[in-house]
Amino acid sequence: MTIANATLKEQILAELDHLPEAALVETLAYVQAQRGSPAATQDSVFLQAYEQSKQTRAEVYRRLADS
Repeated sequence: MTIANATLKEQILAELDHLPEAALVETLAYVQAQRGSPAATQDSVFLQAYEQSKQTRAEVYRRLADS
């Protein structure tokens, strides 16, 4: 790994700290797809579905937690 690569990775990691949760899910799916891992892609599909469910049903989950 060269110094330029290390700097690029550091910049990417720094930017990840500022992304919302939904964007992190999409970013993970993209990175896993770039590696060409079918299992990782399948896992990311399930993770995305979970995140969408969590956002859609946030009020329901909050009420359940409060009860």
